[in-house]
Amino acid sequence: MGRLVVIEGLDGAGKRTLTDSLTKALHDAGATVTTLAFPRYGRDVHADLVREALHHEHGDLGASVYGMALLYALDRRDAADVIRAGLDLHDIVLLDRYVASNAAYGAARLRQDARGEFVRWVRELEIDRFGLPVPAAQLLLRVSPGVAAARAEHRARSENGRAKDAFESDDGLQSRCAGVYDQLAAEGWLSPWKVLDGTERFDAAGLAQELAAENLP
Repeated sequence: MGRLVVIEGLDGAGKRTLTDSLTKALHDAGATVTTLAFPRYGRDVHADLVREALHHEHGDLGASVYGMALLYALDRRDAADVIRAGLDLHDIVLLDRYVASNAAYGAARLRQDARGEFVRWVRELEIDRFGLPVPAAQLLLRVSPGVAAARAEHRARSENGRAKDAFESDDGLQSRCAGVYDQLAAEGWLSPWKVLDGTERFDAAGLAQELAAENLP
């Protein structure tokens, strides 16, 4: 049975870059790895509804914190068998976003903290009711909201069809979300967390060896 490892962080934190570099380093260390990114835009109807709502389609759906969170959760529920199959076949299943993203962003939108009702609701929905696999470890790629916003802006300008969505455009939301992520990591929500500085170069090879040897955190 493989280990489920999740990369979390703000929009623009560099999760995709970390996923790519860590995947290569894991392969170099002799581990088998498969990756998956959430939301699964273009692959799951719930994810596509999320994207459309974040770009102000579907009336007031985007304004509903619980409604949007349910769509995110349904995307993961529909991917649960894929995750389990990956765990059966590989040493590491590496996810770009998972349940903690739903908890952090929803709580931030409601101006709650990590011990609030919304975070409890997400756990009950996705882990207890939907039965999603629990991560073995979570990596928080921490950057300041300002750095994340600048990176998201650059990505929006440089990538076709990648205009900033309602969450990425809300600087206050990003700042509050960063605070919730820090709380989730400090409390070891769902699993142990390791915090990485997203503004500095890190030792991907060393991190991969820790993951492959099940020494993280």
